[in-house]
Amino acid sequence: MVGREKFKGKKYLIIHADDAGLCHSENVATMEALEKGVVNSYSIMVACPWFYEMAIFAKEHPEYDGGVHLTLTCEWETYKFGPVLPVSEVPSLVDEEGHFYRKREQLRKYAKVEEVEKELEAQIEKAIRFGVKPTHIDSHMYSVCVSGEIFDVYRRLGKKYGLPVLISEELMEFVGLDPAEHIERGDLVVDQIFVAEYAQFENGKMGEYYDEVIGNLDYGLNVLLIHTAFDDFEMQGVAVNHPNFGAEWRQLDFDYFTSERVREKLKENGVELINWSDVPRMV
Repeated sequence: MVGREKFKGKKYLIIHADDAGLCHSENVATMEALEKGVVNSYSIMVACPWFYEMAIFAKEHPEYDGGVHLTLTCEWETYKFGPVLPVSEVPSLVDEEGHFYRKREQLRKYAKVEEVEKELEAQIEKAIRFGVKPTHIDSHMYSVCVSGEIFDVYRRLGKKYGLPVLISEELMEFVGLDPAEHIERGDLVVDQIFVAEYAQFENGKMGEYYDEVIGNLDYGLNVLLIHTAFDDFEMQGVAVNHPNFGAEWRQLDFDYFTSERVREKLKENGVELINWSDVPRMV
């Protein structure tokens, strides 16, 4: 397991924007956060309707670190999407309407491992065919950890395509997979991963949380996961009855990570920004 000792003495941080491709609002905010802010990594949801807009950006701007956000779930109440493969090829991954399940528990219960592998490989291949050159692989809602067999698929795809995959003990435990049983020798494991919680959003403390993360960052390979979009009519429609990672939340993320406040915090605390393109050369 490659972890903190490899990066001893260095405070490395990847500021990563999830969910590019989700919708137009998400895409434009992500592009601006990369161009004008301190966000230095993102990943695209190939299965979403607005994939093409973000894929064009990825092709035209290879200088930005972009991965594939492997997608097996769709959490939204009225905004739906499903597999890139025909439903007839992966029927265990969808509900009766042909959309991805809303909850990881449904995926855990119904998904067949062989169909998961077919769909996830198809998502990567679709991105590559379009001209995207992914720097890494990660997972929407970290659904790849609903079972050990599906986590093995995730790791295997990383090896097949020669790409680092996001592996985090904290996220594994959050989804219900025991890291001690499923992390293998040689896996690149993020030392610390940070994601804001609903209580911080509800109490108006998102900025304070991010200040604290940066101010107390330990040495090693750290990843800060954020979600950038605008609190506009479109994103509000996507996130109906879903304030957690909803439109207002994503606007707050955009505002903080394009501000002078975050630049000053990073400088004050000696944090070195890296991205997934850097990681293979460092290990």
